[in-house]
Amino acid sequence: MADNKRRIRFKSIAIIEAVMILILFIALICVALFRGKDDAVPANAKSDKPQVRRRAVIDKEETFYQLDGKKILMNDSSFGEVFVPVYADVPASSIDVNSITMRNGYAYYNENGTDVSVTGIDVSEFQGDIDWTQVKQAGIDFAFIRIGYRTYGEGIVTYDSTFQRNIEGAQAAGIKVGAYFYSQATNADEAIEEADHVIDALAPYDITYPVVYDWEIVHDQARTDTVSVETLADCCVAFCERIKDSGYTPMIYQNKATAMHKLDLPRIKDYDFWLAEYNDKPSYYYDFKIWQYSSTGRIPGIEGDVDLNICFEPYSK
Repeated sequence: MADNKRRIRFKSIAIIEAVMILILFIALICVALFRGKDDAVPANAKSDKPQVRRRAVIDKEETFYQLDGKKILMNDSSFGEVFVPVYADVPASSIDVNSITMRNGYAYYNENGTDVSVTGIDVSEFQGDIDWTQVKQAGIDFAFIRIGYRTYGEGIVTYDSTFQRNIEGAQAAGIKVGAYFYSQATNADEAIEEADHVIDALAPYDITYPVVYDWEIVHDQARTDTVSVETLADCCVAFCERIKDSGYTPMIYQNKATAMHKLDLPRIKDYDFWLAEYNDKPSYYYDFKIWQYSSTGRIPGIEGDVDLNICFEPYSK
């Protein structure tokens, strides 16, 4: 009988201890949740705490093609007309290309009898000294300034020698400013490094237009010649998420051929797209916010050729 009482007492003590442990565990979880909620700060919120630049989570979800037989037709130097099936989960362009007109060397987009687009350029140290007052008087509304580049041989990140002068000159003239980085990243870590250099360089300035990831194929024994489709998508996501966390609008720049054959479009569909296609009308099927339609533009205040762009998105608002 005494042994039975002792067993009952021990069981009771064990039950009480288990209940106390459970209560403590629940309390710790609640404290952690509330502290995490209090510490959360939006990426572009003002804070006295040091900025935390998180590493993007690289999602690699499967996508699918439309099954209704819809095709995108393209021309290939070897095969002539070729086609690729349409992605069902990548937004198509809503731009009516027949509403794009050319006047005095500039492209305009018209809706209901009104021009709704804005005209811009993109520049780097190759344009030399720029008279931004003349550029503004020539009807230029925005400019993308190259912040820097990674060399395609040794992979050294280098700032553009004119980026500060160009940003300050454009803004002083009343031109809205965006920025871009010419990437030769071969993995996501290098893309993050490039984004951090851009963020640091832009810190003193008010940037209205997007911050752009410009990754290009060089075909000159470049370090990027063997970058895979998956790695390129990783680089795009890593750069853009880093930029977005700092309060800027991320964007990807690419020409039509590379976009269609090298970019994993379903993985980068959430970022604004800047299309390079030098034709009278853009023929790119999917959504784009800016169209670079010429690399041989001539603008008062700039000596030599300059890229011309039309923007369909009111970023300045």
